[in-house]
Amino acid sequence: MVEFKLVISNPEDGTSKTAVVKNELAHAFIGLKIGDSIDGTPFGYPNKKLVITGGSDKSGIPMRPDIQGGGKKYVLLAGPPGYHPKRKGERRKKLVRGNTITEDIVQINLVIKEEKNEREQTARV
Repeated sequence: MVEFKLVISNPEDGTSKTAVVKNELAHAFIGLKIGDSIDGTPFGYPNKKLVITGGSDKSGIPMRPDIQGGGKKYVLLAGPPGYHPKRKGERRKKLVRGNTITEDIVQINLVIKEEKNEREQTARV
C-alpha cells in the first residue's frame, strides 16, 4: 500500500495545505518527475493544475530536479535543495534522491498553477 503526504502551496496568499493520498490516487503519482503537472480536481482545486516541485523520503533525504531516476546518490552540492552553504563558494558531498517519484517517497511538494479556460484566452486576444 502506497501512501503519500501532499503539501500543496498556494503562491497567491502564501498558504499551504496538506493531504494524504492512498491506493489509486497514490499510484497515479508513481513515475512522475519534478516539474510534471496533474489535475487539482481530486484535491479540491477545480480548474487548476498542481505542479510537482520536490519531495523527500522517510529519512528526510530531499529530491533534486537535476538528478535522474528515483534512487539515492552522493553528489557534490554548492546550493539548495539538499545543502545550504555557510560560506560563499563552499561545497559538500551530500546524499540526495533523484527527480522521479517512487514508493520510497513519503512527502510530495506541489504548487498551484492557474489553468486558463478557452473563453478567457479568446477574450484577451
